[in-house]
Amino acid sequence: MKQNKDKNRKIYGWIFFFISICFFCLQMGYLFMHNRFQVEYSDNRIFYVVNIFCVLCIGLGIYFLLALAKKTKLIGTGILVLFMIVNVGLLFYSNHQIKNIVSLSPDYKHVLSIKENTNTGDAVFFRTYFGILALPKERLPYATTEEFKVEWLANDVAAVTYKASDHSIHQYIGTFGDRGGGGYYYVGPSIYGHWKGNDTEVISNKEGISVLSNGKKETFDWDHIVQFGTLAVVLTANDQAVWTISLNENFEVHSAAAVPPTGEISLYKATMEKTEPIILNFKSSNL
Repeated sequence: MKQNKDKNRKIYGWIFFFISICFFCLQMGYLFMHNRFQVEYSDNRIFYVVNIFCVLCIGLGIYFLLALAKKTKLIGTGILVLFMIVNVGLLFYSNHQIKNIVSLSPDYKHVLSIKENTNTGDAVFFRTYFGILALPKERLPYATTEEFKVEWLANDVAAVTYKASDHSIHQYIGTFGDRGGGGYYYVGPSIYGHWKGNDTEVISNKEGISVLSNGKKETFDWDHIVQFGTLAVVLTANDQAVWTISLNENFEVHSAAAVPPTGEISLYKATMEKTEPIILNFKSSNL
């Protein structure tokens, strides 16, 4: 019985040592890539969480593999707890300096990562790889006020609504991929025609895009329509975002000009208040 217990302890000990080695290799690989290629974790707090788990697994491995005196165990436990407390403190300090806005897509395949410098208000969108690693892609055009709202309009389209330092409303759209065969390079022309959903209508024509909602019509010429990636556009007025239009996953545009697009688009209002995207269906190409 004692032999089985000792055997199990050794198994547990080596398992924890193996896990700690994996965490250690992850950190070393991250530090190398960060220094060489400016790779970052999608959330800066991951660095300290990995440190904590690495040392915790080492401590558990030693506990199960070695028969230590009570005094040695107490000293080791104290060092372990102190290390964890320091890393928890650094985690909170880091998040106070750099605010991490992280959101997982509904299908769990994509991670939205934005990091904001809380001192300057500068925010950067990061392109993520393997979920936890990221490279800076582009800076958000306006200094922020630490207020962000994230809404996934599709599994590969995330709308980030935020307030600038002058309290104006803006939207940044994170898009992931081009949906296979090249995607749609110009969203406005791709949705050319009349779209309708509930009490809301969208018309895309040569002059621009019009939105009719709650009895109010707003028209945006092409100079005030900003495309993000290949899947969404933001309609702007007076240097603020007003609406976002994104292509839903079932949207498909046909090469033949006479064949109207199929599927749906989403219309999403630029506001910090809670709101849901409006689903629109194609009605007519006769404008």
